[in-house]
Amino acid sequence: MSEKVKEPPAPVVEEKKVEKPEKVAKPEKKKKNEKKIFSLYKIENDKLVRLLPTCERCGTGYFMADHGDRYTCGRCGLTRYKHTEK
Repeated sequence: MSEKVKEPPAPVVEEKKVEKPEKVAKPEKKKKNEKKIFSLYKIENDKLVRLLPTCERCGTGYFMADHGDRYTCGRCGLTRYKHTEK
């Protein structure tokens, strides 16, 4: 009594292949020149002399970076301004 009606098969659609543009090679990044250990110390009379000040909060072993008009610590962020005479 119940008749099943068969649906006609769906038409086959051909997929189009999308051509992707070729990948362009990225230019290589230049390596930063790391600060060498000999740029932090100087030898005078057979003794090592530190060229940069150390951080007052962090203690010895943590040099402060020289930014022209100030010194800053990279670890704790302490900033010490240089004295400028006018």
